Amino acid sequence: MTKLTLALDWTPNVNHIGFLVAKELGFYSAAGVDLELVSPDLDNYQLTPAKKVELGQVDFALCPMESVLSYRTKASPFYVKAIATIFRQDVSAIAVLRDSKIRRPKDLDGKAYASYQARYEDEIVKQMVKNDGGLADIQLVYPEKLGIWENLVSRKSDATWIFLNWEGISALGKGVKLNTFKMADYGVPYSYSPVIIAAENKLKTCDQSYRSFLGATKKGFLHAASNPQESAQILGMKLADDERDINLIEALRYSANYFGDETTWGKMETDNVQKYLDWIYQNDLEDIPVTVGDMVTNELLA
Repeated sequence: MTKLTLALDWTPNVNHIGFLVAKELGFYSAAGVDLELVSPDLDNYQLTPAKKVELGQVDFALCPMESVLSYRTKASPFYVKAIATIFRQDVSAIAVLRDSKIRRPKDLDGKAYASYQARYEDEIVKQMVKNDGGLADIQLVYPEKLGIWENLVSRKSDATWIFLNWEGISALGKGVKLNTFKMADYGVPYSYSPVIIAAENKLKTCDQSYRSFLGATKKGFLHAASNPQESAQILGMKLADDERDINLIEALRYSANYFGDETTWGKMETDNVQKYLDWIYQNDLEDIPVTVGDMVTNELLA
């Protein structure tokens, strides 16, 4: 049995359902993998998931694609690579409360945006506003990461970045009406998020165990899509108390549309990543050259 550890990008939610199902139903054990999941609430997000990979605390992390680029281009580079994606398309958006009268990104001028302080995040949001005809004169605020959603709901900020399949479903169930703006609708070819990353220097030495991990993970996500009642119950056991009122079946049904199938689960299309990289460089958000091949590999999914 090979011991492996995955740092989650958030407290357990529907994005993690495949990992939870695979653990609960023994898919990892059957593949010879003893998987530990590390939730960021254990250290109140003092270390990002990608940083835990760099420090050797975990084997894998869930994070947005821009973390791969950020770690490869920082002052002291650490070479990580995305080895699978959870979703085939972007399921995130910028969200505002509907009664805020913010109808489109350009209306964010003069408003407060609650940021996760990711390296490219603020500039991505500003460019989205500019693409919609605004000045990108937004006020950036940096609440505690694990409290950002509540920061929006309590009106301490005007906008933030959410997952439509989680915070979006939560808002719907609580009668919190949102306006949401997807990146692709405003000229930002946002790439895959979240992705599973690993240290590049371990991909060959750990090839077989990583393949086994991904195979069992795929089985977990596809099982979740085909067995929503059972899988929602498994997820429900892991939720924080303040999230137990989310309609897990609806969250899973929304998410399952983007999981892919036996052939496509986890696969990252090179054209998708290339468009994202082109956009980053065209907008001068990065100047150190990085290729798609540096960023992603689908080889371990075979």
